[in-house]
Amino acid sequence: MTRGFRTVRDGVTAFALLAFIWLIAAKLNDFPEISHSGRFHAADGDSLTIGEERMRLKGIDAPELAQTCERGGARWPCGQEAKHLLQTLVAGDDARCVGTERDRFQRLLVVCHAGGVDINAVMVRRGMAVSYGAYGDEEAEARAEKIGLWAGAFERPRDFRDHRQDTGRSGGVRGFFGC
Repeated sequence: MTRGFRTVRDGVTAFALLAFIWLIAAKLNDFPEISHSGRFHAADGDSLTIGEERMRLKGIDAPELAQTCERGGARWPCGQEAKHLLQTLVAGDDARCVGTERDRFQRLLVVCHAGGVDINAVMVRRGMAVSYGAYGDEEAEARAEKIGLWAGAFERPRDFRDHRQDTGRSGGVRGFFGC
C-alpha cells in the first residue's frame, strides 16, 4: 500500500468513528417530549400537578406559599397570591404543559400555554414570579411598571428558601428587592 492511500484510509476511518460517536451522543441527549393537558392543580406559584405527575414551570421562580412580601408599608401573602394566579391561568380547558427534562426532585420542567399565551411568561410579566434563567424581558417590564412583587419589597424566593433552611424558620427580611 502506498503511504497516501493509508493516510486517506485512516482519515476516512477516523471521520466515520467520530460520526458514529456523534450519533450516539445525539441519541442519548434526545429526550422525548412529555405533554400534559387537563385539570392542573397549582401546588404553589411555579409548581403544578396533574394526576401523579409533578411539574415545575421552567425559567421562573415564584414566592413560596408561606412567603410574605411588603407593599405600601403592609405585608401581603405574595406566595398565596402567586399560587392563585397560576391556578387561574391553568384553569382553562386548553391549558397544556410540555417538557423534556426533570429537576433534581424529578419534577418535569415545563412551559405551559393556554389561549395561545405562555403562562410562564405571564407569571413573570404580572410580577408574581422572577426570572430564573429565562423571561428576563418580562421581569424588566414588571419591574419598570412596579407591579406584583415589584410594587414593594420582597425576598427572592431562592433566598427565602435558603434562609428558611438555614434558620429553620419560615420568614426573614434578608435580601429584599423592590422599590
